[in-house]
Amino acid sequence: MVSYLYFAKKTMELFIYIFAALFSVLNPLGAVPIFVGLTQDYTKVERSRVSLLTALNVFIILIISFFIGEYVLKFFGISIDALRIAGGLIIVSSGFSLLTGNFSKTRGVNKKVESDAQTRNQIALTPLAIPMLAGPGSISLLIAFYQDYTKISEKIIAVISILAVAVVIYFILKSAHYLSRILGASGIVAISRIIGFIVIAIGVQYISSSVVNIFKTI
Repeated sequence: MVSYLYFAKKTMELFIYIFAALFSVLNPLGAVPIFVGLTQDYTKVERSRVSLLTALNVFIILIISFFIGEYVLKFFGISIDALRIAGGLIIVSSGFSLLTGNFSKTRGVNKKVESDAQTRNQIALTPLAIPMLAGPGSISLLIAFYQDYTKISEKIIAVISILAVAVVIYFILKSAHYLSRILGASGIVAISRIIGFIVIAIGVQYISSSVVNIFKTI
């Protein structure tokens, strides 16, 4: 009984850690204003469909990154510590962008992309799923997770965490117009800046741990 409770506790802790890290890096709340702007002429059914497709696309992109990313690294001869440092720099940069309110500019959602997306009426994959949500930071984070958690049970928990993030993204985007009215621009900015601070901490942690590992091998 004690061992079962210990296993359940460790499982829940791992789930919360992976979920919180991914949610902070993806920051779906930061995508709310952009989603509202791109879907202002859509019907409620169309917004719901786009939200579902976006969440599904994010899930697929993250799953592929999690399971195949390691082999891409091996093909190019990139070490996991080098990836963590590069990913950490990207994550820290995203965090600073959140704090300064320039996050949308770092995700490739410029006027040209926005106009093209509205013309094609297909925004679920791009720019919403990638690069606005599933960007380089989240992809590198998942590749590092795959290296860190080698047990089958840990990988299953990671997949469940990715699925949970995708589900939350769906509900946030589906409620984007409502959240935009309730929170307002200032509320969304305030939440994004809090998340930005967490994102910076995650990036710094990855960089520092990788630097320590590199010095240990010297």
